[in-house]
Amino acid sequence: MDNREDLSRYRLSLALETLDTAKMCYDNGKYRDANNRTYYAVFYAIRAVLALEGTDFKRHKDVLAYFNKEYVAEEKLPRQLGKRVSKLKIIREESDYNDLYVISETETKEQIESAEYIYKEIRSYLEKCLKNKL
Repeated sequence: MDNREDLSRYRLSLALETLDTAKMCYDNGKYRDANNRTYYAVFYAIRAVLALEGTDFKRHKDVLAYFNKEYVAEEKLPRQLGKRVSKLKIIREESDYNDLYVISETETKEQIESAEYIYKEIRSYLEKCLKNKL
């Protein structure tokens, strides 16, 4: 088995685990933490895609820019992924770094739904790439 495939699978499993953690945080009223975890779930899923081609970056902005350029703009994945990822990132940064930012339950639920959508799209893409070996 190819190490890139193993790394991709690992990152995708980490994405799912992190998404589950986001849901637990949401269920317990920890919206700030839930928003952090939704962003990271998607970030790990995106890195699962990049793992297949052996590409990685140290900075989040570089990972996201490359993903948007090579996968969203090229329509390998639906265009709306780019907009959803951007919103996840903005809200995560506000939640993490702005002490006065208050996220609502409704906004958090929308973030989780976006993360679930993105995860499913990326999983489907990876299943095709890995010939249903996930």
